[in-house]
Amino acid sequence: MAGITGKDATLTAYAEALAKAPKGRSLTQDAFRRLSRNKAAVVSIFVVVAIVLFAFVGPYFAPWAYDKVDWSSIRKPPNFDKGHYLGTDANGRDMLARVMQGTQMSLIVAFVATMVSVVIGITYGAIAGYFGGKVDAVMMRFVDIMYALPYILFVIILVVIFGRSPVLLFVGIGCLEWLTMARIVRGQTLSLKQREFIEAAKAGGAGPFTIIFRHIVPNLTGPVVIYATLTIPEIIITESFLSYLGLGVQEPQTSLGTLISAGAPVIETLPWMLLVPAAVLITMLLCLTYLGDGLRDALDPKDR
Repeated sequence: MAGITGKDATLTAYAEALAKAPKGRSLTQDAFRRLSRNKAAVVSIFVVVAIVLFAFVGPYFAPWAYDKVDWSSIRKPPNFDKGHYLGTDANGRDMLARVMQGTQMSLIVAFVATMVSVVIGITYGAIAGYFGGKVDAVMMRFVDIMYALPYILFVIILVVIFGRSPVLLFVGIGCLEWLTMARIVRGQTLSLKQREFIEAAKAGGAGPFTIIFRHIVPNLTGPVVIYATLTIPEIIITESFLSYLGLGVQEPQTSLGTLISAGAPVIETLPWMLLVPAAVLITMLLCLTYLGDGLRDALDPKDR
């Protein structure tokens, strides 16, 4: 009995010690912990969420529609009497509603174009990296050729040939932003395809494309998320530049670039037409950049 009691006591002590031992953290928990320590990234998350709510929820509560003309308040500064809290433009349209709509359109273009570039870049880069050899050489030379083309000029040519529409912006910008993503994914794939779990999948009879999309691509989440976050501000700048040139979103729709283009010539007489959309654009770009940097630091296992 004494031996049994001693054994039970040992097991009880072991269980108590195991319960008191510090619990390990998963990679996701570790990344979230490091991200939460980055004050700039945390503040950026709240600001980006606020901007998204401003753009997509705000129009439901705005006193004016973005395309409605108030003939009695043309070129009026900010006032609260008629609900024009940020003033009106040269056509008597409420600037608050138009900034909301412009921010919404810029975000939609950015997110959809980013998704297009991510899908193309991941597929292209993973196939090139996995097959290697001549397939990799030919596919990456095509990427080099695309890099040599003037990016903005190519987008402008697409817009001029196929017309000006938001859908074209989604596809056109996304189809040209995948090049860097393809290079990143290709480099990661070259490293992953030498790992043991890939050899095990081959031994189990898995085909090349099954290995690519079921084993390699899921392990590329970190680099893909980081680059996608950093791509969004770049696409917003591109869309704003095209809209500033008059090749982007067309009336009665609007974007931040369109608003800035309309406000630049009248900055001396109607400064609110330029300052408000420019402030929203700058704030959004800064926060997305800080958020991308924070995600890069948090998801990099080599960075402590």
